[in-house]
Parts: sequence; C-alpha cells; structure tokens
Amino acid sequence: MQKRKLGESGLEVSALGLGCMGLSFGYGPATDRNEAISLIRAAFERGVTFFDTAEAYGPGTNEEIVGEALAPMRDQVVIATKFGFKNAVPADGLDSRPERIRQVADEALARLGTDRIDLFYQHRVDPAVPMEDVAGTVKDLIQAGKVKHFGLSEAGAASIRAAHAVQPVAALQSEYSMFWREPETEILPLLEELGIGFVPFSPLGKGFLTGKIDANSTFAGDDFRSTVPRFSPEALKANMALVDLVGSIAAEKGVTPAQVALAWLLAQRPWIVPIPGTTNLHRLEENLGGVDVVLTDTDLTRISGSLAGIELQGERYGASHQRLINR
Repeated sequence: MQKRKLGESGLEVSALGLGCMGLSFGYGPATDRNEAISLIRAAFERGVTFFDTAEAYGPGTNEEIVGEALAPMRDQVVIATKFGFKNAVPADGLDSRPERIRQVADEALARLGTDRIDLFYQHRVDPAVPMEDVAGTVKDLIQAGKVKHFGLSEAGAASIRAAHAVQPVAALQSEYSMFWREPETEILPLLEELGIGFVPFSPLGKGFLTGKIDANSTFAGDDFRSTVPRFSPEALKANMALVDLVGSIAAEKGVTPAQVALAWLLAQRPWIVPIPGTTNLHRLEENLGGVDVVLTDTDLTRISGSLAGIELQGERYGASHQRLINR
C-alpha cells in the first residue's frame, strides 16, 4: 500500500483509509461485532493504516469495535475519531464547549483502549462556541499528550483559518467525489495554501459510483440515503449519466467503477486520502485496488470535460443535515 502525508502535519497514513461508520451506523443494521473486527483487521493486513470512527457512530459502539480490532497493532496505525454532538447523538444538536471536548476525549480514549487519539476532529462546527476556543482546547489536549493532531469536518473557509491560527489543522474531512465536487471551488485551494491534508468521506458517492445502484433502487428506512434528495427516484434517473461515464472508463481500463472513482480522487492532489467504508471483504479488496489504477493526464482531461457536461440533480443532504454544514 502506498503512503501519503496529510498536508504539512507530518502525519503519514496509507493512501486509502477505512471509514468504519457503516459497520455500526447509517446504512441499516449494524454488522456483527466479530465480523466487523475481522474486516478491520483484514484491512490492516492489506496495508491500511488509517481508520476513521466517531463517538456518534453507535453512539460509542463503533469506537469500541475499532479499539478492540486494532489493539494488537495499535502502534502501527492511525486512529481518527470525533467530537461535537450533544450526548454523542447528532439529532440532539451540537456541543463543542471546551468541557465537552475534554469529556469526549477521555471517553474516546477509554472506548478505544488507547493512551492517545492520533487525529481528533470537530465533527461539525458549533456556531455557539468560538473556533478559537475549540482549537485552544484541542491544543491543550495535544500538550497533555492525549491527542496527536487536530482535524475539522465539514468546516468552511473562515472556520478553517480561525482554527489553524490557534492550533495547526492536520486534516479537513468533507464529502468529495465525482458525485459531489463542491470542495473544489474554495476548500481545496485553501487547504493547499495552509498545508492541510484532505480526507474525503463518501468517496464512492454513498455507493452511487460503484454501479450497484440503478435508477430503480430504493432504500430502507434505516438507511440514511432514504432521506437524501440526491437519492430520490427522480434524481437517480437524472444522475445515471455519471454512472455511465464512470462505467465506460472502468470497462476501458479493465477495472471496476469503484476503482476508477477512487483513482480519480487520488489523482486530484497528493495530500488527499479517501476513506471508503464497507462491510464486505470483497468490496474492501476491490476498493484497495483503486490505489493501483493509473489515470493518465488524457484520462483526467476527458473525465473533467465529461463531468462539466453532466448536470447532477438533488441536494446531498436534507434540510436538517444541511444546516450542520459550515458553508
């Protein structure tokens, strides 16, 4: 597995990480605990050293699973987790008060069974708490040895600058893929300017770019995609042009659509580290194969031109989730 550094932080990780959320949260019933542990360890055996979780995934249970799975190889991996919600429940609202951040750090350390959090993200920007106070609190945790690096998730430009001025931000996590390219406008240039790494979640467009979703796909009530406007029946039909594009390139290359989607992300910047998630060993191996797919300059130019001609329909979040995005 290739390695990448997240910006100028010095934090080196595998070129692809593993997003662990879906093992416990968001995509239907939780995976059996032993199966989830086996999948995480299988990822490590195949070269993955970057694992992403959060107190909100469960809540708490995902951190426990990640901690147990990685305990035998703890010093060989980077574990990222997050703070920022009341009671670790997104529906309860935001809470990044300094005392809450310190509480979450201690509880995460206990659940993960470790003495340090390698990368501690603010899960969503809390407008009620000055970013300087958030960054200052994490800075204190770093000085205390409980945290190694500071991260932000879904933060806007002003928040990123304010945080970085107090405590250098190692990485920003936000959604980014051929299915959602909003970060290209303002966020990627800012990260390049400040030397901050970028960790795209949903790099496969919540499964859309794999080619396994078609215009007639439906989603169960416990699958959060059932609430996403971009996955409405109308939007799915309209957006199939993107699936066709990715599929045609994959066929030419003799690889899978998921591998093309991940290779495209990796080609955008050398400090981008996507974190696809899966509950399936076969899909894990498929995703990791994306690191070895080479897209030439000609390929990338063609893709760029084709993307410009596809008008995607539907917002990526419903109104309640969108209100939590800091831009």
